[in-house]
Amino acid sequence: MQNELDLVVVIPAYNEEACIRDVVPIWIDGISKTVPLERFKLLIINDGSRDNTGTILDELTVQYPNLIAKHQLNGGHGNAIYNGYQMAVDMNPSFVFQTDSDDQFDPKDFHKFWDKRNDSNFVLGFREVRHDDPFRLIITRILKFSLLFIYGTYIHDANIPFRLIRTGYLKRLLAALPKTVPFAPNIFLSVLAKKAGEKLFDIPVLHKERETGEVSIRHMKLLKVCWQSFKELARFRFDLNRMVKEIKK
Repeated sequence: MQNELDLVVVIPAYNEEACIRDVVPIWIDGISKTVPLERFKLLIINDGSRDNTGTILDELTVQYPNLIAKHQLNGGHGNAIYNGYQMAVDMNPSFVFQTDSDDQFDPKDFHKFWDKRNDSNFVLGFREVRHDDPFRLIITRILKFSLLFIYGTYIHDANIPFRLIRTGYLKRLLAALPKTVPFAPNIFLSVLAKKAGEKLFDIPVLHKERETGEVSIRHMKLLKVCWQSFKELARFRFDLNRMVKEIKK
């Protein structure tokens, strides 16, 4: 039976009232240049925003039939992504794409991923020039070499919120994650896909400076998340080979 949807786009949002009115139509218009309007949905997970993000999203769902807004208590960026993935899988599209709501990415890059959809189950991007503060860039570099040290795997941008995953494959990846949802599930998904033999492609994408909204993870919390992720990754290495075998079945 043919899937009713070709694509669900998962987007977490936290305190984005300053830009969410622009982000929604930009992404709907951008995706529609590649995938017909009736064949995709934009699924935005409002992660307990303290501003008017939730109210604005509810208003936008009336204006844009392609938009689905889900609201949850604040669980953090990773939790919102994970829940979004699970909801997307339940909607049974052919593919799931994940990005962020901060307007730092350009929908014009999406077609590069869609063009590769039949060449890999997991197509990953990387920020060719990354516009983040120096502290975040240092943490990212530490994480990159942590993956190399722990798993012997080099992934250019393991946590990037710009990835296209075949839905059946995503379902297997999610089942392989630790029972306690990781702080940064995208990192684990990237590692699992790479270890399972997927060609990730590492497609370069534009990354813009953040002009509005609120960074969901600030410096000290980011350091805590990095340390927590390192410990989770270290523990997960003992189960990695078994999980990779399950994914390959």
